[in-house]
Amino acid sequence: MIRGVHTMFYSSKPDEFRAFLRDKLGFTTYTDVGGSWLIFDLPEADMGCHPAGPEEGETSGTPSISFYCDDVHKTVAELKGRGVEFVDSVEDMGYGLVTHFKAPGDFVMQLYQPKYVKGAAARAANP
Repeated sequence: MIRGVHTMFYSSKPDEFRAFLRDKLGFTTYTDVGGSWLIFDLPEADMGCHPAGPEEGETSGTPSISFYCDDVHKTVAELKGRGVEFVDSVEDMGYGLVTHFKAPGDFVMQLYQPKYVKGAAARAANP
């Protein structure tokens, strides 16, 4: 039985990236599997499957990792206070309020506040 999802970032600056995840994004629960390789425990996850092709603007076989929160404006302010650099302002993309931030190793990652109801609340609303 599958118990979860393991995500992976390949970075040219792995030590800086791990410190960024721990110190800037606040993922403080992790396992050091040796050699300072930190495997972070995440509080929650979900997975989607979206169409790909020329009309959708995405290439099939392309993975995407993003972060979500309950209040994007509050989270942006907190992260900026920790030194996180954002590359754009918050924009309504239909599915949620979206912005992007930089991380060590040339990453630009999405942060969003979903407009859809997640988990048990969604199941209760749509029995």
